[in-house]
Amino acid sequence: MANKKINVDEKRYSDIPVWRRYTLPIEEAAGYYHIGEGKLRMLIDTHPNEDFYVMNGNRVLIKRERFERYLDHATAI
Repeated sequence: MANKKINVDEKRYSDIPVWRRYTLPIEEAAGYYHIGEGKLRMLIDTHPNEDFYVMNGNRVLIKRERFERYLDHATAI
């Protein structure tokens, strides 16, 4: 037990509530929006010019507020 040091000032990405994050990885977005990961990936593939996601290398990050606006205007996904 004595070997474990806790740094109280250290913030981790997982410590930030989901509703405060600017971007969400596909896995977290799927859980947050109750949409399957496959469906999210399909939306990204079929809408390459939309601004609700950003690529970080080969990793897709969903822009939370912009994706919510997209969902507000969508009649079906």
